[in-house]
Amino acid sequence: MQAGKLPLEYLETILGGLTSNDPRVALGPAAGEDAALIDMGDKYLVAKTDPITFATDRIGWYAVQVNANDIAVMGAVPKWMMATILLPEGSSEKEIESVIAQLNGACNDIGVSLIGGHTEITYDLPRPIISGVMLGEVEKGKEVRSSGAREGDSIIMTKAIAIEGCSILASEAGSKLIEAGLSQEDVDAGKRLLDNPGISVVRDARISMTAGKITAMHDPTEGGIAGGLRELAMASGLGMQIDQNSIALTNTTRRYCDALSLNPLGLIASGSLLACVSPEDEEAVIGALWREGIAAWKIGEMLRKSFGIKISSSGRTQDLPRFARDEIARFFSS
Repeated sequence: MQAGKLPLEYLETILGGLTSNDPRVALGPAAGEDAALIDMGDKYLVAKTDPITFATDRIGWYAVQVNANDIAVMGAVPKWMMATILLPEGSSEKEIESVIAQLNGACNDIGVSLIGGHTEITYDLPRPIISGVMLGEVEKGKEVRSSGAREGDSIIMTKAIAIEGCSILASEAGSKLIEAGLSQEDVDAGKRLLDNPGISVVRDARISMTAGKITAMHDPTEGGIAGGLRELAMASGLGMQIDQNSIALTNTTRRYCDALSLNPLGLIASGSLLACVSPEDEEAVIGALWREGIAAWKIGEMLRKSFGIKISSSGRTQDLPRFARDEIARFFSS
């Protein structure tokens, strides 16, 4: 297989055969769901693991953000983190200490405790890799699942798409961007996206939950916004209609995708939150996000499954594009 996430339909097939012998597992492996739920009495323990395989710059910081995002979109509070850190032969003590400091600092920033993990120098590894495990908790009845979306729900998206994808390209492929005709200022602009608007959706999720009845949330990552929307549709067993003109793009994203012939709909999308909400609460949720400085728009609605997964632009409606792998994986493999 090619580099990147497993195809969604194949993942659903192999996960469908898994079972749990522990009745406390309220939500186990499922395509489109962001984390597991374990019954701990009056609360659920929420558990997630996610690796960092594309980025190397600020890799420890990245690991905290992407794992915390998946806890937050379950309606939970991120609390504890562990990390397995694999480093190439020849890594210096300074490099190792920098990764640990990034992990610890990023955890402290969001109130998470770094509670352990594993660190090693790994044979024949070309670049650092971190696999994080994040644990959180949520009161029973307040958990949110991707499968909770209902027909007629509005789909809200925060910030803009491909924030993470552009920041990775700027940090890992700046020379390629310049070769493609962009300037050093363009490269620097992509690096700044990592912090502004940023790839964390922890605040986005918390504000949305407070403002209205959220039926489902999802963190679109590898596979881009198109992949995230398909995962949401699969988990909920519904179809959807998306308005492409409502999907925000930064000018930096437009320039990067034009220069490198990438489709922004399929470019890794951490930084955007997808939230499903009843039409009655749509304005309240969007307004609350804007008041807290987080851009948000309605980009579509959940429909019956038989409708399919459609996207409209300039009066034309078609199936939402499918990507065999994330556009960034395609770029780095070319």
